Amino acid sequence: MAACVLHSRIQGLNYRGITDGIGAKHRPVRRSKAYLGQAEEKVSSVSLGSLRANSPIPSPREAGWDYRKRKNKEAEILWDIEPILLLTKHILQSPRYMDGERLTVGDEKAVVDKLLAYHPRFQDKVGCGLQSIMVDRHPQFQNSRCLFVVRTDGGWIDFSYQKCLREYIRDKYPAHAERFIREHFKRGSR
Repeated sequence: MAACVLHSRIQGLNYRGITDGIGAKHRPVRRSKAYLGQAEEKVSSVSLGSLRANSPIPSPREAGWDYRKRKNKEAEILWDIEPILLLTKHILQSPRYMDGERLTVGDEKAVVDKLLAYHPRFQDKVGCGLQSIMVDRHPQFQNSRCLFVVRTDGGWIDFSYQKCLREYIRDKYPAHAERFIREHFKRGSR
């Protein structure tokens, strides 16, 4: 009986998931008969009792519950940050704003309230006061457009909208933030 259960687990391991989100498709991994025979011999030499004692395997119900709970929280975070993320990308990537142009009042209010307020170095970025937000080319990376804080003293400094989003997520969803950031942002850690 134990060999039959373990054999079915080996067969289950012969499928590799293509992580594509919910409803991911699976495709079989091709294994030779010799490989499967060796794997079966190794598994049959392990007793079921020692397998349970050494590595507790969660029941499918428990594993599925944690996965669904995590995915639901991930969907909630995405739903929360998506509007400001889309607005920011639209500001930076569309011809709507020319280089060096100030944002409209509505866009500026959204960027300040939803992004800049969460920047980890907010006080350093704003400095003596905030006059406006503008879009321009980064001084070091000419192919990259970014957002700049224009200060009341006439100086300006760039800020990363991704840093702002990370801090927003850490602030609002502390239990799920690090995993979400690691999975969805290019440079996920601080």
